[in-house]
Amino acid sequence: MPSSRRSCSSRRFRQRLPATRRRRSSSSHRGSSTLLFERLPALRRASQTALVLLACATLAACQVRPLYSSAGGTPAKLAAIKISPADDRVEQVVRNQLIFLTSGGAGEPAKADYQLTMNVTSARADIIDDSVSVGLTPGRVTVNATYTLSHISDGKVLKTATRSVTSLVDIGNQQFAKLRAYRDAEDRAGRELAEFIRADIAATLGR
Repeated sequence: MPSSRRSCSSRRFRQRLPATRRRRSSSSHRGSSTLLFERLPALRRASQTALVLLACATLAACQVRPLYSSAGGTPAKLAAIKISPADDRVEQVVRNQLIFLTSGGAGEPAKADYQLTMNVTSARADIIDDSVSVGLTPGRVTVNATYTLSHISDGKVLKTATRSVTSLVDIGNQQFAKLRAYRDAEDRAGRELAEFIRADIAATLGR
């Protein structure tokens, strides 16, 4: 009888053994999954940190300069530009704005290294025939400038270009109001045109 009991106990132990191993294996898998789940936030933080560092490195590699930056002594070169005299009122608007933009408000240079020659024209147009309209009618003003930038010392031409700006305007039936509206539009277009010319010559002198 004792031998029979030991044999039965041995069989029951062998039958329970695979189940025990399965439970241990399942517990091991659950432990691994739990450990991986607990590490996910840390992994995400590490990935985000790596992405931020990569973005910073990429931005540092980009050498983008502001339009009005002082790199390469461009402001000093702009301040050394002599601008040709104006022939009419609209050209005077463009010239005055250019002097302000190139000198930073300091006025014309005492000693110039560059010469900017300009030819400015303007044109007015009614979009709708004001003779058949009551009240305000739309119109437009276009200001054109052909300019040449050159070295004073040797006369070498650095840039020649043509720019134009169109300004829209509401025109009244009264003649004085109409002339005033056109004049204001010419002033706006002239100042904006000076901004474009300044940007062009700054890019040329910054090369």
